[in-house]
Amino acid sequence: MKCGRSAKDRVLRGLMIGVMSILLTAGCHQMQTTPRPLNPKTVPELLPGLLPGYLDMKTLPDSLALIPPAPELDSAEFALDQGTSQSYLKLRGTARWDLAKKDANLHFPEAAGTFSCALNAPVTETETPYLYQMLRRTKMDAGMSTYNAKDEYERVRPFMQNNEPSCTPEEESRLKWSGSYPSGHAAIGWAWALILSEIAPDRVEKIMARGRAFGESRVFCNLHWDSDVREGRIVADAVVAKLHSDPGFRYDLAVAKEEIAAVREKKLPPTRDCQDEAAALAVHPQ
Repeated sequence: MKCGRSAKDRVLRGLMIGVMSILLTAGCHQMQTTPRPLNPKTVPELLPGLLPGYLDMKTLPDSLALIPPAPELDSAEFALDQGTSQSYLKLRGTARWDLAKKDANLHFPEAAGTFSCALNAPVTETETPYLYQMLRRTKMDAGMSTYNAKDEYERVRPFMQNNEPSCTPEEESRLKWSGSYPSGHAAIGWAWALILSEIAPDRVEKIMARGRAFGESRVFCNLHWDSDVREGRIVADAVVAKLHSDPGFRYDLAVAKEEIAAVREKKLPPTRDCQDEAAALAVHPQ
């Protein structure tokens, strides 16, 4: 079953590619040569709340070349996806379901707190402006890198297949037109985890565990199959590897390390209730 992307979606994606290319070309030289300011250089939004990534969208990693074809409906892998989905759906209404719903929100400033407990530090526009902007920009890099495969396979999402509700029913009418494979959310969360592990290597286990759980939240939410999430992480691996070739990203990464060190020196607490989050993450399917 094909979802089918609308002509409007394709035109919007093409416009975003063009706008990003112009913005990156205009701003790259200045970003590399200016002295380090207290706050990052303002990057013009593509759309309200949406910043361009670091990478030219024409040169993003090709998810279609990175991952295998989406599982067929009569395959053993899809049967496994279905079984995993059913076991996760049994936890609807638990603290883990509530956390999955929170993880579904990629809008800032809310999304900036996703790894706050794992870092044991706040991530805010005030205290960590470089890191805050870097998360916003890499969201675009990781998310858009999944679309070559999404457009090719147009895999049906779980809520369309099993007729069970998702944790974001208000988004279902939109999401049904976007292929499920691979998961853009999982790619974004895993990319963030890889980047933050470089910034705070002493917290790597907690950061990577949170990144894994962030992707699994999509299965809890009945919005992605487990194989969507797993292959989303592969795309994220390629994106972060390529980001390291970009001078602007490397610059921001270095400053972000200093920012996290500074908030730790101040002993500033995380922005989320870490006890509640830990309790939610301890809930697993039987």
